Amino acid sequence: MSNKTNAYWAANLKLILGLLVIWFSVSFLAGIVFVDYLNQFRLGGYKLGFWVAQQGAIYTFLVLVFVYAWRANVLDKKFSQGNDS
Repeated sequence: MSNKTNAYWAANLKLILGLLVIWFSVSFLAGIVFVDYLNQFRLGGYKLGFWVAQQGAIYTFLVLVFVYAWRANVLDKKFSQGNDS
């Protein structure tokens, strides 16, 4: 593979890893590990830990899907400039 291809995949994997860390933090840490602490606070009448576990992790996942699509398009454009194939 060319250096350009390696650079593209390195950037893509860095993006994916960053988004997975966010997803893990919200779904596992906030939704399970720190749920008791977060339940001290309320969001829309519900305990925050409960809300994150039931709704927040899903909303975060949906946002991350759109962020990945947007950033992947940026990466595609960045690495396809000057590509003759």
